[in-house]
Amino acid sequence: MAENRGAVVTVAHQVEVHRLAVAGREASIAREVGSQVAATWLRTSRFAEVEALTTETLRLGPDADAFYSRGWARSATGRASQALNDYGQALALYRQKGSSGNEAATLSNIGLSLNELGDPRQALAHFQQALPIARAVGDRAGEATALSNIGSLYNRLGDRQQALAYCQEALPIQREVGDRVGEATTQFNIAMVHLAQGRLDQAINELERAVELERQVSHPDLAADTALLERLRRHLH
Repeated sequence: MAENRGAVVTVAHQVEVHRLAVAGREASIAREVGSQVAATWLRTSRFAEVEALTTETLRLGPDADAFYSRGWARSATGRASQALNDYGQALALYRQKGSSGNEAATLSNIGLSLNELGDPRQALAHFQQALPIARAVGDRAGEATALSNIGSLYNRLGDRQQALAYCQEALPIQREVGDRVGEATTQFNIAMVHLAQGRLDQAINELERAVELERQVSHPDLAADTALLERLRRHLH
């Protein structure tokens, strides 16, 4: 228990340091501490707090990490167009700094926002830009995410074979790096490709694997995907 209280005090202390830094217009301190707090809060879905914190940081001038974190928070709360604007600002700043790893992650998130806004072809183009950058910096998890996202988009655009190929390339990388959430997403995407091609039994097999992975990581889509699996099983029999 003492350890948990200490962790809470540490974040609370960082928040106070950030507040004082913003008030005193100490931009470098506000950016560094704000980035640490935002990362902690994003992991626990405290999106409103992240948006407020990063907006305060940005009062002191442009900052790539603050734009990126605010974009994530806005995307997670259903505001894809605002998120897209933030990610665009972050991307330009990361490119100025030559921060390739962050550039790849930002390109992927821009792709997700574009897809959410109904522009799958532009989304695909951004995922395709992210892939070689992630590979160049050795970001295996980022590479797998880009591959899986490309697989999902090709399925939406009707190119099932390409979709399946990209998903099958992503899956072993996700297993290698221990990304079970990403693995579950890719298994789901593979199931959807089989379903779109009318291979119901294969779709069920892949969806069963996806649901089991989702159960292990308490995935937010577990209930919806379990319900879909049951509907497909009923349809098969």
